[in-house]
Amino acid sequence: MRRDRTRGLCETALVAEQFDPNEMIARFAERADAVRRRGLPPVEGPERQRFARQAALDYQDFAMLADATCELDDGVLTLRIDLRPAREAT
Repeated sequence: MRRDRTRGLCETALVAEQFDPNEMIARFAERADAVRRRGLPPVEGPERQRFARQAALDYQDFAMLADATCELDDGVLTLRIDLRPAREAT
């Protein structure tokens, strides 16, 4: 299937004009908090372990994005996430 590149560029330009990266980062912080508060469903055994493992990964991903600094320059969004240990991240 061939993608209509002209249409995609126009849609991207409209989104970039209305997009606030700080609001996006705030939404990731809300998602991380929701995952942390979410309880485990009433399942047992391996399924419970898979759910807990996925919740931990979801929290990690959302929390990392929530800690990002962002820059929107000429329609290009750059997220910067410092993964260095706290004593090195100055």
